[in-house]
Amino acid sequence: MTEQGPRWIAVGRINRPHGIKGEVVVQPLSEVEMRFAAGSRLYRQEDEGDALTVAEARPYRGRLLVTFEGVRDRNAAEAMAGAFLFVPSSSAPHLPEDEYWTHELVGCDVLTDEGRALGSIREIIHTPANDVWVAQAEEGETLIPALKDVVKDVDLPARRVIVREVSGLTGP
Repeated sequence: MTEQGPRWIAVGRINRPHGIKGEVVVQPLSEVEMRFAAGSRLYRQEDEGDALTVAEARPYRGRLLVTFEGVRDRNAAEAMAGAFLFVPSSSAPHLPEDEYWTHELVGCDVLTDEGRALGSIREIIHTPANDVWVAQAEEGETLIPALKDVVKDVDLPARRVIVREVSGLTGP
């Protein structure tokens, strides 16, 4: 991980082979629709040594059926089962102001506006209403709703998040 977060982002996970012609079932982990467009390059490791090029992708039961160039049979597809698919973090599109990618927030220290440390963000939970940031400290975890009324400042270069002191949410 660098100061600005990881260099690689997991965008999918290969679940299993599908059929006998090299197609695989992929669980997408990205909201960027073009990640699995024909011609896209994905990587099975967090380096550029194991590149896969998407030949075709189509929806399948809430997941995708993906064919990669050069993967022509079930044996080759089975060898990829369980692998995560990565892209360089530099390929993440820019978000509007006050919106952040999960990989940018994980690892940031969380402090209240009164200076009390709540730990560091270890997970982002996506809910229909709003995201919830999970800050982990030795004393336990704090669930922080990602709302403008609660989150006062996000300073990515400093890897720090300031939240409003809220009784019951951030402790006594």
